[in-house]
Amino acid sequence: MHTSVYRVASILSAMLAVNLMIFWRYTSSDTESVRKWEMLPGLLLLGILITFVLPINILHREGRYRLLKNFRRIAFGYIDREQRFSDLLLADVLTSYAKVLGDLWICSCMFFTGISSTSMPERQCGGTYMLPIIIALPSAIRLRQCLIEYGRNIGRPASERKPHMYNAMKYASAFPVILFSALQKDTDAGSKGLAGEVALYRFWLLSVLVNSSFSFYWDVARDWDLSLFSAARSNPEHPFGLRQVMIFPVPSVYYAAIFLDGLLRLTWSLKLSPHLDRYGDLELGVFILQFLEIFRRWLWIFFRVETEWTRTETRMGGDILLGEYPYKSDSD
Repeated sequence: MHTSVYRVASILSAMLAVNLMIFWRYTSSDTESVRKWEMLPGLLLLGILITFVLPINILHREGRYRLLKNFRRIAFGYIDREQRFSDLLLADVLTSYAKVLGDLWICSCMFFTGISSTSMPERQCGGTYMLPIIIALPSAIRLRQCLIEYGRNIGRPASERKPHMYNAMKYASAFPVILFSALQKDTDAGSKGLAGEVALYRFWLLSVLVNSSFSFYWDVARDWDLSLFSAARSNPEHPFGLRQVMIFPVPSVYYAAIFLDGLLRLTWSLKLSPHLDRYGDLELGVFILQFLEIFRRWLWIFFRVETEWTRTETRMGGDILLGEYPYKSDSD
């Protein structure tokens, strides 16, 4: 299975590299040429789409169709009980592509409305609030999943229900960041009051801090089952703030992951802010923020999969935190 994934990923990467080299060859950083050759990036996106929906039995058709089916299920259906972890993981990864989806919307809107999709982004394309809605969709999907999980656990002990509601609150905390950012775009400079420039900026900044802090806590305490934020963090039976069962043998790997996750969580909230994109000079900075978020999610997945694998192997179920469970590691 993994070889097929690598094969498809390699082909898509090769398509991107070839398209990019051709684009650079014919544009040579000339602004007018960049606008003229907008068809090249469009063909690349079309080629990627065709690769996934291609009915021919090549490039692991079964796996490609299964991925599309999973996307449809997490967006419009329920969580598959047998594939619960993969559904949640896919939706979590999708939240890291929120800004990417927003950029794809802007490029598509510009292309089909007669504006060159390779010119400076026109982020009002499609309406003032269409871009924020697109960016909010991944968090809305994940919020819906949490509510479904909560509904499935009605009648069970509160300790099994509450985590799903708290997780839903975490994803809901992304909406104020997007909302106040969108409102700032339409606010006149120097305006005062609760809807004024300064007030909206302060509301936005507070929303960023709340969302980043909540998300960072959840990553460490719930997704990775580390004891850093619990009373068990000083337990002498495991390294400070970690847990007894660790697949990666070096504690410094976990400490580095915690530090990077906390640092990059701030960039995650910042990239959800469409109002930052009105500054043309920040386009490179926005790209860097997107790259850093993909890197953070890549790092997060390793430890999230490790946690789920350990839960499964020890037959504890998904609701018991490894950092708080009093057992010894295999080496003991």
